[in-house]
Amino acid sequence: MLLGALMLAGPGIADPTPAERRGALYVVKVSGSINPASSDYLQRAIADAGEAGAAALLLELDTPGGLVASTKDIIQAMLGSDVPVIVYVAPAGAWAGSAGTFITLAGHVAAMAPGSSIGAAHPVGIGGGSPGGEQQEGGGGEDHAAKKAENMLIAFIESIAKERNRNVDWAKQAVLESVAVDAEEALELGVIDLVADDREALLEALADRTFEFDGEPVVLALEDAQVVDVEMTPLMRVLNVIVDPNVAVILFMAGLLGLYIEFNQPGLIVPGAAGAVCLVLALIAMQVLPFSWVGVLLMLAGVGLFAAEVFVTSFGLLFAAGVACLLLGGSMIFDRPDLSDLNVSFWPVLVPAVAGMAACGAIVVFAVGRSLRVRQQSGTSEMIGMQGVAHTALDPEGTVFIRGEYWTARADQPIAAAARVEAIGVEGLRLHVRPAQSADSAGN
Repeated sequence: MLLGALMLAGPGIADPTPAERRGALYVVKVSGSINPASSDYLQRAIADAGEAGAAALLLELDTPGGLVASTKDIIQAMLGSDVPVIVYVAPAGAWAGSAGTFITLAGHVAAMAPGSSIGAAHPVGIGGGSPGGEQQEGGGGEDHAAKKAENMLIAFIESIAKERNRNVDWAKQAVLESVAVDAEEALELGVIDLVADDREALLEALADRTFEFDGEPVVLALEDAQVVDVEMTPLMRVLNVIVDPNVAVILFMAGLLGLYIEFNQPGLIVPGAAGAVCLVLALIAMQVLPFSWVGVLLMLAGVGLFAAEVFVTSFGLLFAAGVACLLLGGSMIFDRPDLSDLNVSFWPVLVPAVAGMAACGAIVVFAVGRSLRVRQQSGTSEMIGMQGVAHTALDPEGTVFIRGEYWTARADQPIAAAARVEAIGVEGLRLHVRPAQSADSAGN
C-alpha cells in the first residue's frame, strides 16, 4: 500500500517537464545610448516577436547608459513580454554600463561575451561626483532630490534582480557604489547566466539550458530557427544619432557659430542656413534629452562675448571669457543625473569642439575688426580727406573739382581759384573744404 501510494505521488513530486519553444529568433542590436529612439525600437521588436509567435528575442547590447525614463519603458516591456528576452552583452569589449546593467538583469537569460563588462550604474553628476554629494561640515546638507532619485534606482534594480533570481546584493552595489565586473566575475557572482564567445556559441549553450518563463520551465529549440533581424526605421536612426549628448552639443555649437558668422557678415547665406539647420536638430535633441538652462545660457553668453570682442578693446579678455563660458556651459548642459546618466565627453568632444569654434570665432573677430578700421571706400563720406582744385574762388562759397566731379563747396577762409583744397566734411550735397596741406593724393 505504501509503495503504491509513493508511486502515485511520484509524478506530482518530480519536476515538471520543460516546455519546448520553437519558432523564429528575432534579433535586435543596440549600440549606443538608451534613449527614446532605442526604447521605441526595442519595444516594437518585443511586440512584433510576440505577435509572430517567435521562440525568443535576442538583444545584443553595448551601451554606456542612457535616460532613466527610456530604461524604465524598456524593462516594463521586457517584464511583460510574450516571448523570452535574451540579453547578450557583445561583442568582446562591449559594456552594459549604467542603464545597460538594469536591462541585462531584466533579461530572461543574461549572457556576456568574454572581455565585456557590466555595472557602474550609479548616476554621476558634473565632475564625476555623486549627485547626492557628501554631508558637508558646517550645516551644509546633501542634495535630497538626487538622493531620492538614487534610492528609487536602488529599489528599481533590486526588484528586477529579485524577479529574475539574480544577485540582489551586487545589483544594489552597482547603483550605490558604482561597482563593475567583467563577464567571468559576473558569472561567478550570479549576475548573469552564461558566458559565450559569439552568437553561435550562445545559441548552442541555450539548447541544453532550462530557464523560467512566465513561472514555467522552458527550453529553446533554436537549432534550425529562422533569424529575423529587426532594423530601426530611418527616423529612428536619425533620432538615435542626434540624441547623443556629444552630437547634440556639437550641433548646438555649430548652429550658434553659423548664425554668429551670418550676423557679422550678412549676405553669406550658407553659414546662416547651415547654422539654422544645426540649431533645429539640436533643439529636437533637447526636446528628448533632459538639459540644464544654466548650461544653455552659459553657452549663449560665450557666443555673446565673442561678438563683444569685435566692438570692445579688451586685448582678448572677452574672447577668453567666451571660451570659458562655452566649456563650462557645455559640461553642464546635459548634467541631469536624476534623469539621465549621459553627459558630454569633456576632453574627447567638448574641448576640440570649443577649440574649433574659438578658431572660427577668432577669424571672424579679426576680419570684422579689420574691416571696421579700414577707411570707407564708397559713398560721400569716403571723400573726406581727398584733395582737389578750386574751380572758382571760394569766399566763402564756390565750386571745386574733386574725384572727377564738380562740387559746390564752402570754406571758412577765402581760397583763390586754382588753389588746391582738401575736403574736411560733407553737408548734404555741399563740401566743406580748406586749403590743402600737401599736394599728395590729389583726387582730380
